[in-house]
Amino acid sequence: MSCIQDKINNSMEDYMKKLNTVLYTAQATSTHGREGTSKSNDGRLSVSLSTPKALGGQDGPGTNPEQLFAAGYSACFIGAIKFVAGTEKISLPQNVSIDAQVGIGPIDVGFGINAVLQINLPGMDTAKANELVQKAHQVCPYSNATRGNIDVELIVKT
Repeated sequence: MSCIQDKINNSMEDYMKKLNTVLYTAQATSTHGREGTSKSNDGRLSVSLSTPKALGGQDGPGTNPEQLFAAGYSACFIGAIKFVAGTEKISLPQNVSIDAQVGIGPIDVGFGINAVLQINLPGMDTAKANELVQKAHQVCPYSNATRGNIDVELIVKT
């Protein structure tokens, strides 16, 4: 059976979540939950964690998982934009940025998150910017991981 036939026979969900090759693996250890610490195995990341008051915490000096997710998703999405722009030979503005918001709240069973990404592509043609962002949303690993799992809103500003 051909590789293409195998892909057709597998469900799209199973296929989408399997990596063909692992190119990099990040490793971090967290202790004590939202009032603890998180550290990467290479020492490049070391953060104190604090629970926001809105979640019943003391709003201490540390960061929280939602902020870390917002930072990771926005940085990764810029990488996806650069990838698509490079592939299609599209010139990007120098000051591309993404303002990310990650919300947390109750769902039917437990808690869930949502994400809003405001993608800032100043000076770019609006139609081209929207097309670029939609293509980046298809290749971004965070978008692929969250698709169908959480509400993600993309807002393009030019």
